[in-house]
Amino acid sequence: MDYALIGSFASLTALEIVLGIDNVIFIALLVGHLPETQKNKARIIGLVLALLMRIGMLFGVAWIIGLKDPWLHVMGHGFSGKDLLMLAGGLFLLYKATDSIHNELTQEHVEHYQSYKGGFIATILQIVMIDIVFSFDSVITAVGITEHLPVIIAAMTIAMMVMLASSGMIAGFIAKHPTLKMLALSFVMMIGMLLVADSMHVEVPKAYIYSAMAFSLSVEILNLVVRKKRGK
Repeated sequence: MDYALIGSFASLTALEIVLGIDNVIFIALLVGHLPETQKNKARIIGLVLALLMRIGMLFGVAWIIGLKDPWLHVMGHGFSGKDLLMLAGGLFLLYKATDSIHNELTQEHVEHYQSYKGGFIATILQIVMIDIVFSFDSVITAVGITEHLPVIIAAMTIAMMVMLASSGMIAGFIAKHPTLKMLALSFVMMIGMLLVADSMHVEVPKAYIYSAMAFSLSVEILNLVVRKKRGK
């Protein structure tokens, strides 16, 4: 039994669910003006499209990662297709996590997505545009945790099934405990730094990353339990 793969799968599934909450919330905002009979249909279509886009992008990313020969030489250092993707992806995750934390603090993202209007087809097109942004984010994060394609696809599929079945409940739980969202975004920043280091051929054992994630999550769970007891 490969415990490293099991750890990667469990970590990635949990992270995909938490990070996917943004997608669920934004889709809920986009479909808010639709008739009740169309809201659920648009929500399901949006989440299914998000999964298909993630898997499609994943195969493209996996092909680039397989390119080991240097594409670019800078100051005697060769960068392969994988290195360039890891560097770009790492910088993107650092930017996206920082921007998302800023948006969480200012609530600018809610006002931005509430401004979208339109009919059913227009709403689906808007959802597709949002899915493209979140798909790239999700895929790069996944590759930062593991390069095993079956593990990533399985984790993404399970995470999406969970969100389809309980999107309202999950969104409500995260909204009630925003520190979990901040913790997930902090994990994304950590993965971004790991990808940048990997692109520079600086080896950082992923076991350290998993240990840090597990420890931080354990502390946050204890905090939630303490806050719940104090609230009684």
